[in-house]
Order: sequence, then C-alpha cells, then structure tokens
Amino acid sequence: MKTNIPYGRQSISEEDIQSVISVLHSDYLTQGPIVPKFEEMVKLYCGSKYAIASNSATSSLHLACLALSVGAGDIVWTSGVTFAASSNCALYCGAEVDFVDIDPLTFNLCPIKLEAKLKRAKIKGRLPKVLIPVHLCGKSCDMNKIHQLSLEYNFKIIEDASHAIGGEYDERKIGSCHLSDIVVFSFHPVKIITCGEGGMALTNDQMLAEKMELLRSHGITRSKDKLENQSHGPWYYEQVALGFNYRMTDIHAALGLSQLKKLDSFVKKRNKIASKYQDALEALPIKFQKNCKASLSSYHLFVILLERVSSQNNHRNVFQKLRDCGIGVNLHYIPVYLHPYYKKLGFKEGHCPEAENYYKNAISIPIYPSMRKQQQDYVIQTIANILEAS
Repeated sequence: MKTNIPYGRQSISEEDIQSVISVLHSDYLTQGPIVPKFEEMVKLYCGSKYAIASNSATSSLHLACLALSVGAGDIVWTSGVTFAASSNCALYCGAEVDFVDIDPLTFNLCPIKLEAKLKRAKIKGRLPKVLIPVHLCGKSCDMNKIHQLSLEYNFKIIEDASHAIGGEYDERKIGSCHLSDIVVFSFHPVKIITCGEGGMALTNDQMLAEKMELLRSHGITRSKDKLENQSHGPWYYEQVALGFNYRMTDIHAALGLSQLKKLDSFVKKRNKIASKYQDALEALPIKFQKNCKASLSSYHLFVILLERVSSQNNHRNVFQKLRDCGIGVNLHYIPVYLHPYYKKLGFKEGHCPEAENYYKNAISIPIYPSMRKQQQDYVIQTIANILEAS
C-alpha cells in the first residue's frame, strides 16, 4: 500500500470558507470589526482578561518580550527543544538567551533542572528577566512549579503555547494566564485551529495588553489619553513608540473565528487518535510523551521516541523508511542552540544533554482531526513492521 499521509494538516469546512468570503464582500479587509470579535471570543474561551491578535505567534512573542521591557543587558531563558521563534524573540530585543534542559518523560522544560540552573545563575548574578516555557506538542509544562520559582527568583513568564490552545492545566484552559504574565498562541495551518497565519497574546495585565496593542501597529495611537500634544482635529494621530506592523487582517480573523467553534471537537479527535496510538504501539521499543491527570493535551503533535533499535534500523533509517512508505513524518525540533547562528553565539553540543538525546530519537507521526481510521491503521502497521524487523 502506497499512500501520502502528512504529519499534520488543516481542517477547513464550507462554513470556514463562507466566513472568509463574507469578509471579502464587506467594507473592511483589515482593521475592521472581526479581529476584535476574534480576540473577545478567544479570551472568553480561555478565561483571560485581554487578548491581542497579531500576524504570527512569532510577532506575538516579540510583542510579549517588548511589553515586559526586555532589552539589552537582559537574559531570557527557554526550552532546549522548541522552534527558533521561542528564543529569537528575545534576540530581536537585544537581550541574551539561554536554554534549560528538558524532562526526558514530558519532553518539556524540566522544573528540577530549571531550579538548579537558577541557583547557579543567582550566585553568578545572571538570573533571567523572563522565562519562556514551551508547551511542546500541546502538553502544558509544570506551571505550578515554574510559577513558584518565578516568585522566588523574580522573573516574568511568557508561556509559549503555540501548540496548546484547547488544552488544559490545573483545571483551567491554557491561556487563562493565572500562572504567567502572558500566553502566546499560534494559528499556523498545522496548529489546532488556523487563521492561515496568525498569533495571539493573552494577559490579565491591562498595561501589558495596552503596550502590545500599541506596538503591533507602528506605536501609533489615536487615543486622546495617550496623545502627547493637543489634537489638530479628528484625523489626528501620533506615533508615541517605535512599533511594528504586526496586525492581523479581518480575513485571517474570520477564519480563526469560524475555526474556534470547532476547537473542542478538534482536541477531542486528536486525543482519540493519540489514545489509539498509545494502545497500539505500547509493546514496541518506543516511548511516548508523559501526560499527567491534571492536564489535557491538545496534541498538536504526536511524538514517539525510539528505544533499543538496531544499527540497521537507527533513527535516520526508521524516519526514511516511514517517508518511503508515504508517511510524512517530521522532527520537532532540532535543539535551537545547535543551529549555526546560535553556535556563533557560543553555544556548543552538550549544553542540554536530554534535549540532544530527544533530538537523536524523536519522530513526529501523523495526527490531525480529519485523519481517517484506515490512515491511522496504516501508520500503526507500518511502524510495527519496521520496528519488529529490527
């Protein structure tokens, strides 16, 4: 059987298409009423006070760092296993970055290793201003422990929840911000819901929200209470900060708003697929991401870690065999500090041993709401055939 199954894909309905068409027929393609409506619905869903949409999660991470006044002389820490945007956002602000190793069971930033690193950093006078824990695959980090450490060591928290909208932690929706300063979501096509491209930053702090809102649109304001000079007339506006064009369009927001209606059903389907994978593959020499009872993963990704494979069936060979069988597996992620750009900043192999071990053995296998039973059965059987032959 030869097939073509991607590791992830968007699920677009006729309702989604019509929601976008309605905006195309409207008076506003951007800076209209749909973006604020999308923001309102996301914050209501998550239980936060404020939501600021942008054109990407990368932009939202940058805005979050700027809102927390990250700049030259500051240090920002994030997970050793994440996409480059989680650390690039700090570099955009002129800050230094460093990486915390992962827990080999959860694949997320390890709170034990974090605490040990904080103790060493305090002695050296090198504590981070901001920590960016990443909810890899849609599973929340141990935010209770991380929040406790933030109070002890006085750092701010930006949750990179790009994978995790629709997930839960501590009996609350990820995005409630009850254990962090800002939470960031992604609406890239392969994420839980999509806008085509887009991101959103949520917070419970009015000042942070206002700063992010200002900076996403050139640092320009028309608000009378923020003007520094007397208004010249109803057309008047001022640039009061150096901002960016990070706005989301109404076209993108319309798709996101329609997709949001299906978020819970998407997460339910992803959990069903994940459960079947775990039951069917548990006897094979692979390890799954550990999930605790207090949380609900949104399963943006389903990662398997290879164990005890033969030299003939090593990580690269298994990956390639799956691709050769038409299964579009991927790898999330190369430890950020191993990229050439970061090595030029002084990072070396061995910086986060568990992250590097993860990279040597991880494979993201297909998971998306529209995945058919026959497709998943084929993926399961193919993995079993390859690993059993080893």
